[in-house]
Amino acid sequence: MRNKTLLIATAMALALAAMAFSAGWLFGSGEKPRPSAPPPALPVAAAADDLGPAGMQLDAIRRGVPIGREAVPPPLARVENADLKRVRAYPMQPPTIPHTIDGYQVDKNSNRCMLCHARVNAATFQAPPVSVTHYMDRDDQFLAAVSPRRYFCNQCHVVQTDAKPLVGNAFEDVDSLLHPPAKD
Repeated sequence: MRNKTLLIATAMALALAAMAFSAGWLFGSGEKPRPSAPPPALPVAAAADDLGPAGMQLDAIRRGVPIGREAVPPPLARVENADLKRVRAYPMQPPTIPHTIDGYQVDKNSNRCMLCHARVNAATFQAPPVSVTHYMDRDDQFLAAVSPRRYFCNQCHVVQTDAKPLVGNAFEDVDSLLHPPAKD
């Protein structure tokens, strides 16, 4: 009997709280909003050269479009199909794909990349073979086939395009540092 009374009292308290919340939400405070002064401007830590036309702040990634305006996206970059191997842009970068891959099927049932890049077919198609690291599992044990964690090539490898870089890059790989070109 005692638990039944406690249960009824708790239910009534919850119902009363829900009604009070609903009334407050529906009717608000009843006061008219007073006009207030505009909020103070936050200090902008922008250098003079970061300001564009009319003193608006610029963001380099937005290609000179002030932050307050909508940027028009650049056209899609054209995929290069020259079959030329590019130098890397940073240490340990996966090689980029020097040809188009439109229509390549890479899913759990098939991997079109492996037709040419599998170690057994690479010489036939004159393609670079997949690195031996692609045949290792996470415990560095060698497998007979490509490791499932390395199966989806597009996770790491991207096609080469004619897009201009967004930021400059002065990376030099270790071979060019160890053996600099001879100066005339």
